[in-house]
Amino acid sequence: MQMHIRHETRYRYERPVKYSVQSLHLTPRRDLSQRALAWNIVAPGRRLEQIDAYGNISHLLTIEEPHREIRIIVHGVVETADADARLDDGPLSPLAYLAPTQLTLPNEDLKAFAQNAVSQVEPRLRAQALAEAVYGAVRYRSGTSDVQDSAAVAFKSGEGVCQDQAHVFIASARAVGMPARYVSGYLYTGDANDAASHAWVDVWLGAEIGWQSMDVTHQRPAVRTYCRLAVGRDYLDAAPVRGMRQGGGGEKMEANVLVAESAQQQ
Repeated sequence: MQMHIRHETRYRYERPVKYSVQSLHLTPRRDLSQRALAWNIVAPGRRLEQIDAYGNISHLLTIEEPHREIRIIVHGVVETADADARLDDGPLSPLAYLAPTQLTLPNEDLKAFAQNAVSQVEPRLRAQALAEAVYGAVRYRSGTSDVQDSAAVAFKSGEGVCQDQAHVFIASARAVGMPARYVSGYLYTGDANDAASHAWVDVWLGAEIGWQSMDVTHQRPAVRTYCRLAVGRDYLDAAPVRGMRQGGGGEKMEANVLVAESAQQQ
């Protein structure tokens, strides 16, 4: 499948920003499951490209002149696998994705939940079983959480967005010894009004099976209609845009994503 993608992110500030630095994960990963046929980034300032510790293509965007707005546009075409292609392991051992982070540290309730979800399930089916359990425990509801909310907070509230469901899955998987990583990217749904950035998970099921990509929000393997931007231990490692600035006062952020099967649909 060929996915035609356009993603615009715009930041507006109350007062001039003196200096800003943004870390961008806005270029599709070079995975066995996908390849970028064309990709372009349009942004102000200076950009430095590098491959980060997780094998993601990242850019450090630096703007040293005073500014009241940052507008970042990425667009291109990505070809994805029609079948469930084996995912790249990346530069790190899967064991690196067992370590908890501030956003994925499981409390006692999460540990008990995870153990109950997979205790009677054979290994190759545990990712699906855990995804179903998380989906039931954290119902999707927009506008109910913050990007800094941890898995424990989302689990207690019982609702959240795809990011929260991914964090609860990752915390639970690690609690029962299953390496898991956060994935950011795009999902094609066939509905132009439903296109958006998305988050899902990869879970390691052993050397024979490898990584399995799972969309907790939609209860299905994340293949073919998914474009992978970045992976990491949690959202903070794989966020499409993260940054810091000096000055500016209040901030307003707007994002617009279009994902289609052809350029004409955009």
